[in-house]
Amino acid sequence: MRKFLETAGFLVFVQGVAGLLYEWTGWFRLWAVVARLDALDGYGVYVSIVLVVTGGAVMVAADSVKG
Repeated sequence: MRKFLETAGFLVFVQGVAGLLYEWTGWFRLWAVVARLDALDGYGVYVSIVLVVTGGAVMVAADSVKG
C-alpha cells in the first residue's frame, strides 16, 4: 500500500508541475491532463497548484502507512 501511495502521489505531483509548465510556457500539453480538460479552462494554474500540493501531501502521508 505504501508503494502505491508513493507512486500515486508522485504521478499527481508530476501532473501538477506539467500543468504549471504548460500554463507558464505553453510546453508539455501532451503530459498535462489539466490542459486537456475543457471544463478547467481559466482555472489551470489553480488546479495545477492543488495537484502539486496534493501530490506532495500524499507522498508525505505514505510514510505513515505500514507495509
